[in-house]
Amino acid sequence: MTRESLARTVARDRRPPPAPPSAASRYVNQWTEDEALGGERVRAFVLILKTRGCYWADVKGCSMCGYAKDTLGRSATPTELSEQLARALDRYREEPYVKVYTSGSFLDDREVDPESRLALVRSFSGRARRLLFETLPEFASETALDPLRASFRGELEVALGLETTDPTVLARYVHKSASPGEYLDAADRVRAAGLRAKAYLLLKPPYLTEREAVEDVVRSVGEAAGHFDALSVNPVHIQNGTVVEWLYHRGRYRPPWLWSVVEALRRGAERRGAARLVSFPTAGGLARGPHNCGECDARVLAAIQEASLRQEFGSLADLDCSCRSVWEAKGRLEPLGVEA
Repeated sequence: MTRESLARTVARDRRPPPAPPSAASRYVNQWTEDEALGGERVRAFVLILKTRGCYWADVKGCSMCGYAKDTLGRSATPTELSEQLARALDRYREEPYVKVYTSGSFLDDREVDPESRLALVRSFSGRARRLLFETLPEFASETALDPLRASFRGELEVALGLETTDPTVLARYVHKSASPGEYLDAADRVRAAGLRAKAYLLLKPPYLTEREAVEDVVRSVGEAAGHFDALSVNPVHIQNGTVVEWLYHRGRYRPPWLWSVVEALRRGAERRGAARLVSFPTAGGLARGPHNCGECDARVLAAIQEASLRQEFGSLADLDCSCRSVWEAKGRLEPLGVEA
């Protein structure tokens, strides 16, 4: 099976059938987590709304993304989105940082209609100091951003899944619909509109070796830093119904080592300029997430989080475990096709 046919087969199979109204009044998930606002450590309120999800998932989808399985399989109505928001607000405890996701693009009218977007932003205005949402670059227009900016007393932050600044990796391995340049242009528009821009950078897309993946992130940090206020290194974790999972079950993919996250942060910190550089690995220490040998995973994950929150990466050089030599040896044996 070719990469192209595999991607389209996975895209066809991952979208659920249209859900009944009874399934649309509840959001997908909600939790709180540690974050930082400037130099202050705070709690962040994270909300995943249940919408139709990313339109690109219907066409081809990204090789590592299985979020389409958590969607409605249709557009949510304004009433359904209002019910989800009301349930979420019942759990909101004035956390100063709020993150809202839709398994796609918050600015896509097919996922969240303009009035529902305004209602959500206004509900946190004057309560949260910063509100983050994610979008594909084609939706980050002045028309979409300006009403939100005018409706929120605080900082708005727009997250863009740039993943990599290498056009070949982005198109052929990650399967994104837009080019790196389109993401960088969108970040510039976001900042010109008075909002913050955050980039997600993917560590170890399929078909890259561990060593190539680290070099790709380090280079991408340097090339993207001038366009973004924050850069988040996201090591791949294996989601259901994805190209990555298909490869994993056939012994053709291993989630990244945590040592690769450490190396990407240490070297990326030298190229980040004024941008914040962070990594909060999902499923860290698990077989389907970024992991080391199992003995050191918790300690390394804690160090990665602490370095990200404090923006001090020097202490990562002091981490060690017997498995680090295994990671280093594998890296020396791997070919290197992506240069920093």
